[in-house]
Amino acid sequence: MSQQERAGAAPRPTIRDVAALAGVSNSAVSKALHGNGRISSETARRIREASEALGWTPHLAASGLRSLRSRAVALVISRPADLLGSDPHFTALISGIEAELAPRGYGLLLQLIGDTDLDEAQVYRRLAHGRSVDGVLLTDGRVDDPRFALVAELGLPYVLIGQPARPDVEHVSVPEPGAGLRDAVALLVDLGHRRIASVTGPVDRAHTVLRRAAVEEALAGHGLALTDVIATDFSPEQAVAATDRLLAAHSRPTAVFYANDSMALCGMGAIQRRGLRVPEDVSVVGYDDLPMSRWLQPGLTTVDQHVAAVGQAAARSLLRQVGTDAPEAVLDTPPVLVVRGSTGPPEAR
Repeated sequence: MSQQERAGAAPRPTIRDVAALAGVSNSAVSKALHGNGRISSETARRIREASEALGWTPHLAASGLRSLRSRAVALVISRPADLLGSDPHFTALISGIEAELAPRGYGLLLQLIGDTDLDEAQVYRRLAHGRSVDGVLLTDGRVDDPRFALVAELGLPYVLIGQPARPDVEHVSVPEPGAGLRDAVALLVDLGHRRIASVTGPVDRAHTVLRRAAVEEALAGHGLALTDVIATDFSPEQAVAATDRLLAAHSRPTAVFYANDSMALCGMGAIQRRGLRVPEDVSVVGYDDLPMSRWLQPGLTTVDQHVAAVGQAAARSLLRQVGTDAPEAVLDTPPVLVVRGSTGPPEAR
């Protein structure tokens, strides 16, 4: 119980109370607070009247005074530093973000939340109350994600990079996110594969759920189903362990989807260390089309989700939220399948 409640005073109204009374989302109240012009005048009126009725005023620091911009944004990544270093996905993402921030005099603050003593909620509170950034870019949306309500309550503008689990979240992602995966399934089926497995990321990640659903739906259209699904933490170690487990099965898969290109590379190494060949014994499909994918031997068949372009669009979207002149964030190219040498017909066993 807070000191205010022990004293018998009514608890201070929050942004959630205002949103509930006005019949809008927390993020709509946050937009009204920051005056970014992306809500209707009617919605703004209801929010204003609800605020007055409740006597709600935002925390001065959380309001991010427009005249005291930090000219910096934070990229918050919930992964340990060593795991981040093994995944070139984030290098491509940051290059796209910086392509928009640097020309406009904005800096990027990288905040890692992984195997540390940092409390995640406290990180966002520090960013908001310390006015160290004007907004945050979030990654790895979760199935039940508490961050959106928190940053809205803090009055901290945000954009999620990638597909969210719910539609009312500020986000930037490619259209038809399952497009490349559907094409990959069609490719494998046409090549003659019937035993297809998947090595995914954590099961609480929205993109893990959505991509698995895209693969399963496409397979169902051919009367097939995944033979096995193994979830990992994206680390090389778990990618190798998952591959070894699949290959040790009595009826091993003839093709494997991996959550990203880095894991697919580790999987290819594990396959070859067992004396098997890619793609004759096991075909491999990655995700991201990172530069290294074309230089592997064999080259990696993968899905290009335009990582740098997604980062660029996310930065534009956040800059527009905080009142900076930036082009509109437009992503109009769905993910595309890039076919290389890691996929081929399965040899008869």
